[in-house]
Amino acid sequence: MKSSIIEASNYKKREEAGDKKEPTGVYVVVNEDGDDEVRRTYSWNFEIAFSIWRTEMPLLCTGKTDRGRVRESNQDSIFIDPQNKCFVVADGMGGHRGGDIASQMTVKIFSDHFSHISREQRDKIKEVDYCIDKANKKIFEKSQTETLLSGMGTTIVSLLIERSKAMIANVGDSRAYLINNQQIYQLTKDHSLVQEKVNLGIYSRQDACKDKMKNVLVRTLGFEDQVKVDRFEYSISKNDIFLLCSDGLYGKVYESEILDIVLKHIPDPKTAEPHALDNCVQELIQRANDHGGNDNISVILAIAQAE
Repeated sequence: MKSSIIEASNYKKREEAGDKKEPTGVYVVVNEDGDDEVRRTYSWNFEIAFSIWRTEMPLLCTGKTDRGRVRESNQDSIFIDPQNKCFVVADGMGGHRGGDIASQMTVKIFSDHFSHISREQRDKIKEVDYCIDKANKKIFEKSQTETLLSGMGTTIVSLLIERSKAMIANVGDSRAYLINNQQIYQLTKDHSLVQEKVNLGIYSRQDACKDKMKNVLVRTLGFEDQVKVDRFEYSISKNDIFLLCSDGLYGKVYESEILDIVLKHIPDPKTAEPHALDNCVQELIQRANDHGGNDNISVILAIAQAE
């Protein structure tokens, strides 16, 4: 079993000592290969998410990252903070081990920063912006000073839910989707060479899927000392389902398939249980692996659940 879990609290130590108080920490999961410990961690997060937001819009969430069937290592990292309702997928690339280091640096910056933020604090989007900017600078500086890491970088897509608003930021080609009324909508735009061609009307989206250059990115964290971040704001409706993922999912599983799998496990979001989200994420990853699994695969699901 190979996994790396960075804890932002001492919950496990307190649990082992018999202290059953409600934990307040967050977890970062990096380069994990789908072991049971990680899934138990998420189940614990589910219970926190379900119980501490009784006076707001309740939220169910889960996530997982998988090495896939071809890559020797997992360069994806994910961050889940159910108390602050902040979620991140980062897909690293470049250099000797550079990709996994870049994505890990990014989620660790989020973990370190958000572990000191109160759940009651407002305007947390400023904290997300701070983390993205800091990650970009740190990755760029490290790539400039360590030859073996030259050229490393990472994508990022983040979701922050605050006061009935979903605030999304992205750099690169990791995506955020909304599933609502049995439809799936891509909320982000890829920063890729192929997307540039789509923007110019050279390609249709269907043609873009066949382009051999579809994985060439025009914007990543760490490529330059400053980065332009796309930001979106969406007014949440109860029972909206948000899905964050790396290209290891949507590059192998059509959006129509993603929608079918989500609706299969979550036909009615307002009555969804934690295990349904867990099973949904597992099947999405399994479907990507069944279709070749030639890239790392990361998926986060979050439901703004009606009471």
